[in-house]
Order: sequence, then C-alpha cells, then structure tokens
Amino acid sequence: MNKDQVKGKAKEVTGKIQQEVGKVVGSTQQQVKGLNKQAEGKLEKSVGDARQAADDMMKDRGNRQ
Repeated sequence: MNKDQVKGKAKEVTGKIQQEVGKVVGSTQQQVKGLNKQAEGKLEKSVGDARQAADDMMKDRGNRQ
C-alpha cells in the first residue's frame, strides 16, 4: 500500500463523516463538501492503485529476466 492509497482512503472516510454530520445538522453545504471530499479521495486512491499495479508489474517483469 502506498501513500496515495492511504491518503485517498483517509479523505474518503473524512468526507463520509462530513457528509453524515451535514445530514444530522441539516447543512446541505456540509453534505456537498463531504461528497466532494469523498470523490477526491476515491480519485487519489485510484492513482495510488494504478501506481501500485505498475510497481507490481515492474517487479514481476524484473523477476522473469
């Protein structure tokens, strides 16, 4: 697991919490901010996943030679 994956997942969780708090207090603005943070986190995690896959592929390729 790389730093992008960790940071992305943390943003997703933080965003979900922010969204739920917004629901509880009736703040549409907080809900939207939470949803945006979740989307940002998912994107960052996806970048990390791609980087991890590329690293794994390069390791496998190096082991074959």
